Amino acid sequence: MKLSKTQLPWLVIVLCAVAAIRVFVFAAAFPFFNNVDEQAHVDLVVKYSQGKLPPGIEPFSSQAALFFALYRTPEYFVPPSDYGGQNPQPNWLIPPEERQKILNDEIPFWESRENHESGEPPLYYALAGGWFDLGHSLGLRGLGSLYWVRFLNVVLAEALVWVGYAVARLIFNENQFAPLAVATLVAVWPQSSFFSIQADALSPLLFGISFIALIKLLQQPAPRFTVAICLGLTVAATCLVKTANLPLLLVVALAVVLRSVELVRDRNARRGFIIFGAFLVSAAVPLALWFAWDLNHFGDLTATKSKIEVLGWTTKPFAESWSHPIFTPVGAKDFWAELIASFWRGEFIWHRERMATWWSDAFYWTTSTIALAIAVVSLLTRASEPNRSSLWFALLSFASLVGFLVLLSIRFDFGQCPYPSRAHPYFTSGRLLNAAAIPFFILFAYAIERVASWTKRESIKWSLLGLIALLVLGWQLSINAPALSSRYNFFHRPNVQ
Repeated sequence: MKLSKTQLPWLVIVLCAVAAIRVFVFAAAFPFFNNVDEQAHVDLVVKYSQGKLPPGIEPFSSQAALFFALYRTPEYFVPPSDYGGQNPQPNWLIPPEERQKILNDEIPFWESRENHESGEPPLYYALAGGWFDLGHSLGLRGLGSLYWVRFLNVVLAEALVWVGYAVARLIFNENQFAPLAVATLVAVWPQSSFFSIQADALSPLLFGISFIALIKLLQQPAPRFTVAICLGLTVAATCLVKTANLPLLLVVALAVVLRSVELVRDRNARRGFIIFGAFLVSAAVPLALWFAWDLNHFGDLTATKSKIEVLGWTTKPFAESWSHPIFTPVGAKDFWAELIASFWRGEFIWHRERMATWWSDAFYWTTSTIALAIAVVSLLTRASEPNRSSLWFALLSFASLVGFLVLLSIRFDFGQCPYPSRAHPYFTSGRLLNAAAIPFFILFAYAIERVASWTKRESIKWSLLGLIALLVLGWQLSINAPALSSRYNFFHRPNVQ
């Protein structure tokens, strides 16, 4: 299939629309508040909208507590059988006297609880808080204002498709399949963090932009210092969305060091030092400001010590880390399979059951494993690959986040925490890999192309891409379907709030 230069961008625009419609439908279908700490994230959005940066681990705000009491659904955590077969009607529909009794009980309860996410980096919450205020200026209140914040993810999803396409165009040059494949995979990616209020939806977009700058730095014979500045600022922004994204800073720093050394060897030492210095300053300044805030208010650079104490985790002695079950074949397989399946479909539960099927999860982790293996073997054996360095850094980006989750899994005794737990001591939250989504899908598209090249049939890659996209969309619709009929969602919101 050969597309003209004008047809390809229009097809990507269609894929942007697909992503936007898909995210809008499911963000609207899922009621508040889900099992992925949505209460904590909403509380921070509310506080940032009021210009209040938490100076430490602090209780939930009164406005957030009102939201929780009034608009929460039991559908994530309670099966209908506990209510005689049918969930109770939403609190906003019950008589005012009964509703006030519920509010009098639940608001003080939430106000007395600590928000363990208080020390999370500020960028998403500042953006979402501004978006929340914009909704207020447009007249949105109550449940409508909460969904308005969720719908920010529609914009992020659209932009992510275009950025994924742009990254692949830079790497694969005139190749049409890979950019279109990346855009397609991103457009149908069923990650549930896009259907929720949480920072994980912003990470892939920012690191995707960062990856554009990284590729330009690697490809340009004489990189401009503005590219290095853009790279430093965007990777710092990625880290200021989520503490778990910090390993990506090390990957990008490695790329910058190697490129600077290469320039020095090519007798362009001045440019090499300028590139390195521009990157270092632009990345270090915003991160240093946030680290200083954390150190002053939370007592450590990343504000994780307080969170760990609230969750009841303790650091294990170094020698005990190596007895972790992740170092056994069964444990490694369980960790990898759960992590990659979660990276694709997210972590939502419904009536205490994971929103997943064993066959879709098996498809996600097995195809991902095969794709990554094909990419690695191809990169090791194809020394003449023109985009080899970019693909290696794509692989290293994804691997660095996986390695970080391995490190977290083995370093802590999780005490009485339900997840991770002593019985299942693995960090398998795939959303923590979100930042490396575009690098991952680039490798996935590259693997499909390699398979097609082995068969000598051009149609194979398009058929594989189409089949994967249809399967992912089909499973997404069937698995998430129960939320569409919820009486607590956007489609059943109260008219007057």
